[in-house]
Amino acid sequence: MSKENQTQEGNINSKDFMIGSLIGGIVGASVALLFAPKSGKELRHDINTGAQHVRERADEWKDVAYEKGTELSHQFKETKDQLQEKVNEFKEQREGQGVAQDVADAIEEVTEELERQEANQLFERSQQNT
Repeated sequence: MSKENQTQEGNINSKDFMIGSLIGGIVGASVALLFAPKSGKELRHDINTGAQHVRERADEWKDVAYEKGTELSHQFKETKDQLQEKVNEFKEQREGQGVAQDVADAIEEVTEELERQEANQLFERSQQNT
């Protein structure tokens, strides 16, 4: 499975989890309100208030997730570019030697691992904000 497919799957899984959490929260709040002993007018008011609160929270989560995602994306790109530059410099210095390729491959593997770790951190941060 390619790195791009893994990233897309991770984004889809994160998105599905967030949507599921949001829907679960709405359903749970609605059920709690429905079982509360209140008049119809009070219940409708409470449901509307709860729905508004859920919308506000969802907007906050969306904004935080977007900011963190953008921030981490920039960090990933900077780290990747720095490592790629070092790999290219090293390749130029050691061109023609088998050792250079081995080291370059190792650095590229480290770069991929850093990207995976950063993606996991982004996911964990988004989970902490919920």
